[in-house]
Amino acid sequence: MQHLDISDEQVLDNAGIRVTAVRLLIWRKVRHEFSDAFSLADLEAALPTVDRSTIFRTLTLLSEAHLLHDIDDGTGSQKYCVCHLDDTRQCYGHVHLTCRQCHRTFCLKDVHIPSVPLPAGFQIEEAEYVVKGICPQCNNKGTRIRTNN
Repeated sequence: MQHLDISDEQVLDNAGIRVTAVRLLIWRKVRHEFSDAFSLADLEAALPTVDRSTIFRTLTLLSEAHLLHDIDDGTGSQKYCVCHLDDTRQCYGHVHLTCRQCHRTFCLKDVHIPSVPLPAGFQIEEAEYVVKGICPQCNNKGTRIRTNN
């Protein structure tokens, strides 16, 4: 969650996004009510009066403006997470954890993707790093699923 004293309208305007009532509604929802990664379906459930295509287009716009970052956690459902507004570069280069118990995905913003040495001629343009495990909340419940590992 963000703790800056900048209005939601100003955030969108600063990002070069034309402020509309629906965009503002969606941005406010993701900025203030989703502390973990969320999917299009999660946002649809939270905003039942807004149609799916409008939500999707707005998420794409917010992502292109670096207000959100995309996460492919291997679940088949694209996830999004709000960037730190004071430094959107923090959106990239960190690890995500997908809980095998509750299926939530968490941004571990303080855990950086380790350096990957590449053979000569290769160049990294972007990297995603998702680990699967158990989140603290599920771990405290003591009901872990069994794996063959």
